Amino acid sequence: MLARAARLRTAEEFRTTMRRGVRCGRPSLVLHMLRTDNPPSRAGFVVSKAVGNAVTRNRVKRQLRHLVAARLAHVPFELDVVVRALPHTGGVAADLDSAWTAATERLASS
Repeated sequence: MLARAARLRTAEEFRTTMRRGVRCGRPSLVLHMLRTDNPPSRAGFVVSKAVGNAVTRNRVKRQLRHLVAARLAHVPFELDVVVRALPHTGGVAADLDSAWTAATERLASS
């Protein structure tokens, strides 16, 4: 579970991260990552109705929250992350690993 301080909450926070951040797309998700100076690192999730019914969407959100919370603690810099789940939700863990690695490498080099 992400602490309240570790969550993106407002539409403006989501919008800023998605517009100014690095984007990495995979078949089951799109990851937007923005480097910040404000601790702690924060995450937000977007799971539309196209993913499935309420049970399916909540399951996907819980899975993503669990996977992202484990990674936020090990990033060497502060960042904001938005994870958008796509209707093809098979292999979320592998896609998140791949996108996370690519995005953090891009942010570290810039």
